[in-house]
Amino acid sequence: MHPLGSSKDSAAWIIQTWAAFILSISMTTFGIVNLPVDSWIKGFMGMGLAFSVGSTFTLAKTTRDLHEAKRLTARIDEAKVEKLLSQHDSLNLK
Repeated sequence: MHPLGSSKDSAAWIIQTWAAFILSISMTTFGIVNLPVDSWIKGFMGMGLAFSVGSTFTLAKTTRDLHEAKRLTARIDEAKVEKLLSQHDSLNLK
């Protein structure tokens, strides 16, 4: 079990995601290389592909990090509430 409570991805899912990524980048690169246009246009499209892939990784990592931070904060808050409740004795009427 993952430390934050979610289940771990299966090996088949990981292989499928990597295969889809490699296939999509390879096919797009092949398409760009074989376009009947000047080299500078191919270069521009290649740079667009590279920046799109890089920004996608950055966005995915940032989104994951924010999600995990919110979950961790929620768990810390929950633990604080449980500690306060466990320390409170409602039958003690001093």
